[in-house]
Amino acid sequence: MKSWQIVRLLAGTFILLSLALGIPGSPVFVSQWFLAFTAFVGANLFQSALTHWCMLETILRKLGAQPGC
Repeated sequence: MKSWQIVRLLAGTFILLSLALGIPGSPVFVSQWFLAFTAFVGANLFQSALTHWCMLETILRKLGAQPGC
């Protein structure tokens, strides 16, 4: 799996998990503050689209994940 695929997989997982934990109607609701984490992940995706740089992708490449399009 390429580094950009891992980034998208983790971002999607974090968004879905934080929504499940932050929406009051969810059976696994904990606190609405988990929605702040959703906003944080979204802001990082927005920033990486504009700057073409992602901290997680840099870390993954240093850990041995293959780069690629």
